[in-house]
Amino acid sequence: MTGPNAFATAILLSLLVAALPAKAQTPLTEGIQIGLSTDNVSITAGFSGADLTIFGSLENPDPLVARQGRYDVIVVLEGPPKPVVVRRKDRVLGVWINLESETFENVPVSYSVATTRPLQDITEPNSYKQLSLGASNLYMQPADAGDSPATIQEFTAALRERKAAAGLYSENVGGVQFLSQNLFRATVRLAPNVPVGTHKARAFLFKSGLFIKESSAQLEIRKSGFEQSIFRVAHDYAFLYGVFAISLAMLTGWLGRLVFRRD
Repeated sequence: MTGPNAFATAILLSLLVAALPAKAQTPLTEGIQIGLSTDNVSITAGFSGADLTIFGSLENPDPLVARQGRYDVIVVLEGPPKPVVVRRKDRVLGVWINLESETFENVPVSYSVATTRPLQDITEPNSYKQLSLGASNLYMQPADAGDSPATIQEFTAALRERKAAAGLYSENVGGVQFLSQNLFRATVRLAPNVPVGTHKARAFLFKSGLFIKESSAQLEIRKSGFEQSIFRVAHDYAFLYGVFAISLAMLTGWLGRLVFRRD
């Protein structure tokens, strides 16, 4: 029995040795990393918008895939979430008034996208829905889930249109450019009315249309100078700020009446 056992052991060892090189040659999974040149941006009252540059790199990219241009990157700069009320005006007796409204929770105040190519050329629409990627695929959570789906859909479309018209939701096709096989640069737009607060930069890596991995970083946008002082007082001492604003308006009106009155 020693002979057959030794023969079987030799075959098993041969199979294990043959499997080791194959395991060692298994390609590493690709990854993605992004970095910001600064973790905060200060804006003043005269801020008219700007372009923010985000640098990133691919980890363990396949040289052949990179040469064939089958890697795609989508970078998103997402503003802080806040509740938003959308109202619909209708004409009643010759006067436009608000008749219906819908409240949405945790809506990103701003949403800027930069891509290597048009979104329809990168992957399938279902992939964007699963990732909630792109302004048209963001889930707008209604405060009242009992409203009819048609009403929610109508107000959701109106909300997206309003954000896009204000420049808060934007898309920059070609805004992501590869500098080498593993380094890329993304340019996202900051609207003139970009909100202050903590913004989240996210990068999505696709390979031949398949989602691979995501990376993220945070960016703080804040006001600076005199505007920052007013902003802080308005939030920390809301009641006193409101009293001061009303008093200032009354004083301005009274002075205007004295200056422009007719004798």
